[in-house]
Amino acid sequence: MRSSNSNRKGDRHDILNSLRINYTRAAKYESHARVDRVDGELSTRLPLVLHSRSRAEALFDDYRGLPKEAKYLIIQSILPSLAYGMFYTDLSYFLTTVQGLPDYMMGIIITTMGVSTFISSILLGIAADKYGRKKLYILGNVIASGIIALFALTTNTAILLAAATLEGIAEGAFAASSNALIADKAGDKKRTSIFSLFGFVGSIAFGLGSFIIPTVVIFEAFGFSTVESHTMLFLILAALSLSSTLIMLRITESRILKKPKTSLRGLLPRRSKGVIMKFVVASAIIAFGAGMIVPLMTRWLDKRYGISDAISGPILGTANIVIGVATLAAPPLAKKIGLVKAIVVTQGISTLFMFATPLFPDYLSASFVYTLRAFLMNMAGPLQNSMIMGLVAEDERGAASGVSAAFWRLPNAFSTSIGASLIGAGLLAAPFFLAGAFYIVSIALFWLFFRRTRMPEEQKSA
Repeated sequence: MRSSNSNRKGDRHDILNSLRINYTRAAKYESHARVDRVDGELSTRLPLVLHSRSRAEALFDDYRGLPKEAKYLIIQSILPSLAYGMFYTDLSYFLTTVQGLPDYMMGIIITTMGVSTFISSILLGIAADKYGRKKLYILGNVIASGIIALFALTTNTAILLAAATLEGIAEGAFAASSNALIADKAGDKKRTSIFSLFGFVGSIAFGLGSFIIPTVVIFEAFGFSTVESHTMLFLILAALSLSSTLIMLRITESRILKKPKTSLRGLLPRRSKGVIMKFVVASAIIAFGAGMIVPLMTRWLDKRYGISDAISGPILGTANIVIGVATLAAPPLAKKIGLVKAIVVTQGISTLFMFATPLFPDYLSASFVYTLRAFLMNMAGPLQNSMIMGLVAEDERGAASGVSAAFWRLPNAFSTSIGASLIGAGLLAAPFFLAGAFYIVSIALFWLFFRRTRMPEEQKSA
């Protein structure tokens, strides 16, 4: 009996030991299985994480190692862009609703700015190559800052037309010198990235300038009239714009300047004239379309939906901030599909939203679609600036900037008068449809002219 009981106890002991061993093995197996699963998941996810990280790093790699003076140009653009953002966004509303001018006179004043820019840009572009791009850049900012203040201080149409003429000269000086200066300070390798970053900072500041417009409500709360509130806002931003001159003084003059010539013909770009002519034709057509409505959006939103500039200003400011974000995506897109294709694709898609904007019954939907249009259309802006500066001869960049700015601004200004008249007549959808039609023609011509073009940096990387 004892032997039998002893055997049973031994059997139970063996069974328990066996169970313990099997349980331990199972636990170890499960632990290893968990580790294997984790390792498998990590091995699957890690490349995706690293790939996403490498893509983000690659995006920002385009903006590392920028030349010091290129950074100065970007930083100094903030305050003027802030002031111009408020001024250009609010101008059509300010002249009509606040100052009491009729729509046709508002259109004439804005057209005068464009005609003045056209006349001055070519001559100032030549002067920039001959006498110095930095000098012209500073002069343009000083004049423009003063003009913002002058517009706020008078309703006399003769003075306003004179101020519009001076504003056009200031804009011509800026257009003729800024792109050339940026290209000089950037070099081929970083040129597209710096143009995109310059566009990003300018668009963000321009948009924030639009957000400043509702501060007139604060002034009004302290007892100031609508006119007085707008006047104070204009004067404050004019002073801020002028202060950026201190940063401009830290930028050195361009070394590559055109040698003095005795004839005007000798000063015009000759080696680059074929490229410039093609670029100008396509640019002028799209500028004519844009002028129909883009400078008039605060007035259009007022006529279409009855909203004031305190509401429409931030809406358009949001569009400009979105534009700024779009410019950062431009260099990677250009690297992936090529500079010319990137311009055509973004402008082509944006045209669809141009047609759609006036079809919505509420201002929020219309503003959202208009913002998408602005996002795509203006993504191409820095790419076009980089393209033309990369294709023309270095000592003709100022003249090329002046010519391209002139032939963009003139048709843009003339069509603004047409758009203002259409809005005044109650034909509120017509400016968008006409603009879209001109966009299509311009994009097709641009592709026809430049589809086989390869940039210097694209040739080096090939």
